[in-house]
Amino acid sequence: MSIWGKVGGASAGFLVGGPIGALVGAVAGHFIFDHESDPGVTFTIAVIALAGKMAKADGSVSDAELEAFARVFRVPPQEEANVRRIFNLARQDVAGYEAYAQQIARLFVGNPAILEDVLDGLFEIAKADGVLHPAEAVFLERVAEIFGFAPGEFRRIRASHFAPELTDPYVILGVSYSASVEEIRQTYRRLVRENHPDSLIARGVPQEFEKLANDKLAAINAAYEVIQKERDFH
Repeated sequence: MSIWGKVGGASAGFLVGGPIGALVGAVAGHFIFDHESDPGVTFTIAVIALAGKMAKADGSVSDAELEAFARVFRVPPQEEANVRRIFNLARQDVAGYEAYAQQIARLFVGNPAILEDVLDGLFEIAKADGVLHPAEAVFLERVAEIFGFAPGEFRRIRASHFAPELTDPYVILGVSYSASVEEIRQTYRRLVRENHPDSLIARGVPQEFEKLANDKLAAINAAYEVIQKERDFH
């Protein structure tokens, strides 16, 4: 089920505090929902907020970036105004993005798969114009660091979105060139499990991310096949 029907509404429960809560409060006055029973709403608001900051990272917000956000989330007409107001408030400047990232990291502590989903969404915004600008790269790397991802993990996530890493199967899987066959197998199985669309749905990620999950899974499978052929194992 898509979360968009719930974004503009309210249900008794948990009020998100911190910078995300303040942002939503500035837009809607009261934005109350139960993040434990419906983590997809929290996820979506978090991505809207950081996506706004991401779009401003290179100094301006292009039509392509705004279109990319709408394409990734397939925003329905009745929610466009609410979502655009949140997005526009967040993108007024890039300042404060670390506080947003820190709050998201706290909301999803112990669940790196969802944090990686957030990064995937941000990369989609960043590559809307076909180029990863230096300021965007710094923004994404810092967000990844706040989320707890090691440099090698960040390179793996980036590799599923941008060349030239897309051509290196070891970077895509996040394993070293000297990794054993068993290590490669275990890493591959974990990545497939974490990035399978069914897994995203189970952890409350909106269905709008299904295409991203399928694309990433395809890249992981292709990389594994290349290494299998190089190493001659099955």
